Amino acid sequence: MHRLGFVCLSWLLALGTGGSALAQTTNATAPVRILVGAPAGGSTDTMARAVAHAMGQQLGRTVVVENRPGAGGNLAAEAVARAAPDGQTLLMSFTSHAINASLYPRLPFDPVKDFTPLTLVSTSPSVLVAHPSLPANNVAELVALAKAKPGQLNFAIGALGSSLHLAGEAFKLKAGVFIVNIPYRGTAPAVQDVLAGQVELMFAAVGNVQQHIRAGKLKALAVTSPQRLAALPDVPAMAETLSGYESSAWFGLFGPAKMAPDLMRAWSDAARAAVQSPEVRRRIEAEGATAVGNSPQEFGRFVVADIARWREVVKYSGAKPE
Repeated sequence: MHRLGFVCLSWLLALGTGGSALAQTTNATAPVRILVGAPAGGSTDTMARAVAHAMGQQLGRTVVVENRPGAGGNLAAEAVARAAPDGQTLLMSFTSHAINASLYPRLPFDPVKDFTPLTLVSTSPSVLVAHPSLPANNVAELVALAKAKPGQLNFAIGALGSSLHLAGEAFKLKAGVFIVNIPYRGTAPAVQDVLAGQVELMFAAVGNVQQHIRAGKLKALAVTSPQRLAALPDVPAMAETLSGYESSAWFGLFGPAKMAPDLMRAWSDAARAAVQSPEVRRRIEAEGATAVGNSPQEFGRFVVADIARWREVVKYSGAKPE
């Protein structure tokens, strides 16, 4: 037997899946592709490449990442939804997979029925930052200031309809305040204008602003996780002031719908082992995220709940696809 096939078959036998999972693939020596609906170099791409390498080692297969950005991740998702359920084509998706269900009036796929959830790779809370000149040093003071000056404060938005945009909408909904959104084409120019004091406020990924917080160029008012973060232990959780508030980005691995159960288990187990490996965990944590690696059933329930959670916020925001 070819060594590559022997390694893969032996690994599957060790998992108790037998050779049937391997038999479901069209070509057991062809590369497995993970499609990413975001450009190279971003957080989703970084997560995919970290998992792909470690997953390939687990499976004894070559696993490659293919970037297909566009339409908020929908182009890559549609390609995977239409792919054969043979384990050769997977999707590394992100929070927009749930947001797009209500953001887009029509999708060419069903975000639940047309996919097989494999595992939630990681979650990534954001942080509410402000220019140091803002006369508010915590969430309570910000809410009071926004109520005293409705429509006079601004949020920099890196991408309309993104999880960071909707984190701000969820804040406004929960706090009962009106803050104006200033959209940008990307996170970098949005951060730069907050640093320059052109815009007062922004919800940002921790990894994108942590250095500026430490340097005193931005002040952190709150993190959006349910509890405080180890990376920013002195920054309160938003929920400490606005009870029940939570907003985190997430990254997860899917296959097409109707994957055979033994194939789903084999690919999910490989992905989960990759997520829990020390190297991948370090790369995830370097992005300011938390490794998860849950079961397909748990991830499936998470996606359904997240779609429902974002629906109210999308409706409130009035956001439309760019």
